[in-house]
Amino acid sequence: MTLRVNEIFYSIQGESLYAGRPCVFVRLTGCNLRCTYCDTCYAYEEGTMMTIADVVDRVSYFKCPLIEITGGEPLLQEGTPSLIYRLLENGYEVLLETNGSLDISGIDKRCIKIVDIKCPTSGESNKNDFENLKRVNFGDQIKFVIGSRKDYDYAKGIKKKLSPKFPGNHILFSSVFGKISSATLAEWILEDHLNVRLQLQLQKIIWPHQDRGV
Repeated sequence: MTLRVNEIFYSIQGESLYAGRPCVFVRLTGCNLRCTYCDTCYAYEEGTMMTIADVVDRVSYFKCPLIEITGGEPLLQEGTPSLIYRLLENGYEVLLETNGSLDISGIDKRCIKIVDIKCPTSGESNKNDFENLKRVNFGDQIKFVIGSRKDYDYAKGIKKKLSPKFPGNHILFSSVFGKISSATLAEWILEDHLNVRLQLQLQKIIWPHQDRGV
């Protein structure tokens, strides 16, 4: 089975509960959304066909136990669940970052799914598959990228649809880079005593002038 791969690189995990850890990123080609703030537009079309065995071999070169499958939107490709399964069977910790518009139920339960619920500023909030809020495991993570007060209020409303048992520290609020500051978002969270985690994009702090491979 083959996948179209945009890039494979070794870096510091910049987001999620795994932020700060060395990680190998497998960025797959293709996305069904066109978010207004997308910073990986180059992954819409660019890519090279690779077999799952080739991807696993390439990943092994970096000698890193943590792998993230990202995009684009990884679930557009039929081979993604098989790649995740193979990596898990090889002993890796595997994260999947998905845009929240496609069904996540076919992914191995051992994989940590980071589900990005689109807010209005994205221009794609009508594409959210809210059934995914019922499909997540308590080890998974829900992410909201927030560019305005409207987005923040929207995210608060969606948060109420999650199981009350879903851990608040697995709900990530992140500001759209250049739209609102993390300080502003932090103030809103504190004012509302909201049980969520403020997320910073470490890769943009560490490498502010680098657009790819971080």
